[in-house]
Amino acid sequence: MLRFLYITNNEEVAKIAEKNGVEWIFVDLEILGKKERQKGKDTVISNHNVDDIKKLKNILTKSKILVRTNPINSNSKDEISRIIENGADIIMLPYFKTIKEVEEFLKIVDSKTKTILLLETPESVKILEDLIKIKEINYFYIGLNDLSLGYGFKFMFEPLAYGIVDEIVLKIKKTQKEFGFGGIACLGKGVLPAEYVIAEHYRLGSTMVILSRSFCDVSKINETKLIEKIFEEEINKIREYEKSLTEKNNEFFYEVKNKIKNIIKGGKNE
Repeated sequence: MLRFLYITNNEEVAKIAEKNGVEWIFVDLEILGKKERQKGKDTVISNHNVDDIKKLKNILTKSKILVRTNPINSNSKDEISRIIENGADIIMLPYFKTIKEVEEFLKIVDSKTKTILLLETPESVKILEDLIKIKEINYFYIGLNDLSLGYGFKFMFEPLAYGIVDEIVLKIKKTQKEFGFGGIACLGKGVLPAEYVIAEHYRLGSTMVILSRSFCDVSKINETKLIEKIFEEEINKIREYEKSLTEKNNEFFYEVKNKIKNIIKGGKNE
């Protein structure tokens, strides 16, 4: 079963997510450069802050806290130190392009938390053979949104459809380290149907995925009971679908891959 990640700094929502099996609650501190490079895209710049980590740490009993820091900058040492002090379990480094940035990140973390690298630039993909040799890196995550922008694609899932994610995964698998990519909506929803994306996770051997904003957009839902209902019902549906995938053969996954390509090319979802 996939490990679910959900981005929130809301204590009540975090408890609901935890209750329904979300293993990592995701605090997103990244703001530097994000607005500029994702201009015109349907993305959200989070309003999270480092104090949210401590608040969530005080109310969560099972879920781990994953924190995305800013890309390496002059304030990184202070920011990452505060993230560690406030109780983060895993720290994610986003939007890096060089080994030097990764080494600086790992030096600051100093093995005080688990680490996860967000592969979301073409440059990070080019140095992946070197990255997989670094033992202090615990996990990898493939960020489809920025990666697609970096390659000049128009559609977020093009790196998945055209084999770039496959190539990345082949290298990561040499390490036996866990990895994930992208995000999913509820079954039957999403730019690509969530069923197709989940099937790709299983085909590739991914172990984690973000429940996207469209899975449960709490900025548009004020009722706690409705949020609880969405998490409980929709996660159960995903888990049932995951069970069905264990009985599928290679031909099924090949067909899903082709359907994804057809959707991206403007073909119809049949």
